[in-house]
Amino acid sequence: MFDALLRRLTAPTPDRLPEPDADLALAALLVRLARADGDYAQVEMARIDNILASRHNLTPWAAAKMRAQAESLEQEAPDTVRFTRAIKDATALEDRAGLLQAMWSVALVDDNRDAGEDQLMRLVANLLGLTDQESALARQKASKL
Repeated sequence: MFDALLRRLTAPTPDRLPEPDADLALAALLVRLARADGDYAQVEMARIDNILASRHNLTPWAAAKMRAQAESLEQEAPDTVRFTRAIKDATALEDRAGLLQAMWSVALVDDNRDAGEDQLMRLVANLLGLTDQESALARQKASKL
């Protein structure tokens, strides 16, 4: 199911992902973040569903289906560097802070700051071309959700 997307992500010089693939890659990155602490909690799944529903104007059922696809993709996906690079290439600079805010909202939703999640957030912010200050601002906004 994800063979074409995985081939694009693992190519030596990956092509820019078309929008549906980039959307699924972002969903898979949200799942990867939620799993980073070793506890993929229901509250994190619900937050991912809410993010997907609002970003893509999906019904709750369609958002949950997209998350399920993202869970499968995340397990087969390459390293986070290639994954994030593909998302960066498909996302305008001015929209990347919103992506980071969505990621922070997943990381913070379980009220448990984990070193693995923090490390992944630092890596992703850097790979998206965002500063530590922009990441901190995104985290502050996400904590108010």
